[in-house]
Amino acid sequence: MYRLLYPLRTYLIVAGKLGEEVNVMAADWVTVVSAKPFIVAVAIAPTRYTYKLVKRYKEFVVSVPSVEMVNDVWVVGSEHGPDKLRKTKIEFASPIKVGVPIIKNALANLECKVIGEHPYGDHELFVGEVVAYHYREDAFK
Repeated sequence: MYRLLYPLRTYLIVAGKLGEEVNVMAADWVTVVSAKPFIVAVAIAPTRYTYKLVKRYKEFVVSVPSVEMVNDVWVVGSEHGPDKLRKTKIEFASPIKVGVPIIKNALANLECKVIGEHPYGDHELFVGEVVAYHYREDAFK
């Protein structure tokens, strides 16, 4: 029944640590929780590698992909595990306030620190305070 809500905007969730273990997953279940302070939430299934990384490091990045990244979104949304990144053109860049890399070629990146987590059914909702953000000025005039 949840598919009655589709189509939704697809985001990329980055988890892990720069230079160590990093994974990217496609996620439609992302929402704003608060404007001040800026807080977002993402629902992730416990069976996902990204879930394990968010649980371990208590940080994640929400990246807004561009239309040019549609093939990358398809790969990270349909394949599992960190090896899938070799099949993409995703480029990472250094974050400002978290250890999770941002996606250099995304339209925007929100660096988040987990401030809450709660299981709901077959997913866990991770609530993150946005502690830094990056965006392409040409995309957000």
